[in-house]
Amino acid sequence: MEKNLLNYKFSLLHVDYVKLNKKWNYTNVISPYYRIYYIDEGEGYIVSKQDRIKLEPGYLYLLPSFTLCNLFCKVYLSQYFLHFFEESVEGLSLFENNRMVIKVPVRNTDISNFKRLLEINPGRGINRSDNPKEYEKYMYYKSYQQLNKTISDAAFFETQGIILQFISRFLNEREFKSNTPDPIASKILEAMRYIQMTKENLTVSYLAERANLHQDYFSRLFLRYAGQRPLSYIHEKRIERAQYLIATTDLSYAAIAEETGFENLSHFSKVFKKVTHLTPGEYKKQNRV
Repeated sequence: MEKNLLNYKFSLLHVDYVKLNKKWNYTNVISPYYRIYYIDEGEGYIVSKQDRIKLEPGYLYLLPSFTLCNLFCKVYLSQYFLHFFEESVEGLSLFENNRMVIKVPVRNTDISNFKRLLEINPGRGINRSDNPKEYEKYMYYKSYQQLNKTISDAAFFETQGIILQFISRFLNEREFKSNTPDPIASKILEAMRYIQMTKENLTVSYLAERANLHQDYFSRLFLRYAGQRPLSYIHEKRIERAQYLIATTDLSYAAIAEETGFENLSHFSKVFKKVTHLTPGEYKKQNRV
């Protein structure tokens, strides 16, 4: 995967240490931000489309943004957790091909980094509920993100550095795996970037023409490297962006449809439900006050 780390920006949302029990039992969680967990006692589970992951002491876990999963604890679980947003200049997530739970052994520096984050970012825990449907709401996103503007420059840069250290722990070749058999062809990578950055009403024929490839050949290449057909990829990425906008802004559905490149509200609503199995209104109820 081609990447330039200077093109990625990460902003702190939450960090805390919590003790959980069997009430921590939530299904169909899909957040517009990253989660990192360090478990020090007990056990829990993350069930994703790919796997059933046991949360156990001695490990660090990463859930990339928009990774659909279920979270639950049978008896008792205590954990440090970190939530943060990602922004990319090129529109492609650093974990574009790794929308899955990644697990690595914890190091002493990881534990120290969690404790240091808590020290320099007080009051960044979730003080409402441990239910994502309760705390994943615009007013809380906004209030917590505002705190990033009030801390000192020193604390801000140190926080950024620690988040980058945590991310680096999951870029090890053994854990960070590409879904493609070889590096992404430059024309397909450019098409993926273009899809994420443009608001135009895109067609597969236009993308193929732009790449100077026959449409059928372009579609086969795109499937090989991206793991899905071009139109499915276009819909998925635009709906991911729409989910983020619903959760973090006051834009109307019509404005979000326009912002994410849909020709009209009806088409946007239809594709939104196909991708998320929820209407925009149902999704908003889950993520807003």
